[in-house]
Amino acid sequence: MAKDKIICAIDVGSSKIATLIASVDESGKINLIGVANTVSKGVRKNQVVDIEEAVEAITESVESAERMAGYSISQAFVSVGGPQIESVNSHAVVAVSEPEGEIKQGDVLRVNDAAKAVPLPASREILHVIPRTFTVDGQEGIKDPVGMTGVRLETQTHIITGSSTSMRNLVKCIQEVGIDVSELIFTGIASSFSSLTDTEKELGVVLVDIGGETTDVVIFIDGSISYSSVIPIGARHTTSDLAVGLRVSLESAEKIKLFLGRKEKSPALAEEAEKSNSEGAKKKDEGILELKGLGIEEDVGKISKKAVVDGIIRPRLQEIFKYVGKEIKKSGFGTQVPSGLVICGGGALTVGCLDQAKYVLGLPARIGKTEDLSGLIEEIDSPSFATATGLILYGVTSQGTGGELHIPVLSGNLPFKNLFEKGVAIIKSFLP
Repeated sequence: MAKDKIICAIDVGSSKIATLIASVDESGKINLIGVANTVSKGVRKNQVVDIEEAVEAITESVESAERMAGYSISQAFVSVGGPQIESVNSHAVVAVSEPEGEIKQGDVLRVNDAAKAVPLPASREILHVIPRTFTVDGQEGIKDPVGMTGVRLETQTHIITGSSTSMRNLVKCIQEVGIDVSELIFTGIASSFSSLTDTEKELGVVLVDIGGETTDVVIFIDGSISYSSVIPIGARHTTSDLAVGLRVSLESAEKIKLFLGRKEKSPALAEEAEKSNSEGAKKKDEGILELKGLGIEEDVGKISKKAVVDGIIRPRLQEIFKYVGKEIKKSGFGTQVPSGLVICGGGALTVGCLDQAKYVLGLPARIGKTEDLSGLIEEIDSPSFATATGLILYGVTSQGTGGELHIPVLSGNLPFKNLFEKGVAIIKSFLP
């Protein structure tokens, strides 16, 4: 393991904080060696609202993963999301530096820098600049212009921006745990690394990441991101509906929701859960839910499964996918996504999620699944870990290609220790 690279990912979400630690050998095989999942605190709609509580929750998650991996992490790739995320497509043109020669990497960097020159409020900063396609002397659809001959280079880019304050607060929380931020990555982009195939990206696909309090929508056209947005509704709204409708606590409502989702995914598991209750074993009426075996404190009595699923859960799922449909229509790419929807995030486990997606949007749909990892994969065999596993794959790709890792919020990301050491080095350089 001495030669293996260690990659760490921290997914700071509204409902959970997941930390993954993976080792990457020389052949590029990714082995998951540490997994931790703790309840999120101090975070609302993927934004830090209480630094002290958030630091406590992140510390718990990180330390648990470190104990499992037997490795102390010093830096990590961190997810960032929430309604504060916005995106825009930009176009830029530059003249090639050597018209008689070939287009070089420097020309590509110049045209990408030109594309970044979009008007932004002082409170916002660029998080990602993603080249969609290049055009050389009118020839469109070029993915990599380096080495080609031409005098005019154009690019279409997708720019994702975020609130400076939100990003700085998140970075501050991670640094207080004693970890440097390698890069902040939008949750939707991270999930796409783990949930989508290259074929789907080329054909055109919509990624829908249903988190606790937000839903990310990312549209891929011709292999690159063409549209992204965040909807301020998530799986926790379904839980709240259940709590109100059944007059139970949020904790009990969450147990009921997960039980129904698990029953749909694996009838054998649900049957086993029902058999754990002697009364439930006697009742064969499929229309009545027997919930005593779930450890619910409230006396909920007899509950009709049809009433719960059709009357409470289905309307909220339809609302979520109607908003997704509005975003697809707003993007203008609705006719260019033959691969349909790929749904991930904890909300993908909700009973009837796939059926409602197909019914409301009229597109094919599937649940996203990660297959590029080995090791402790049983621990993350759930769409709720899509962002965390995507961060690992993003980190491996960035380091494996020798790509420069950028930290968007320059003024808030660098640890004070590093700044102090640099200051001392500069002073020493002037001393005799």
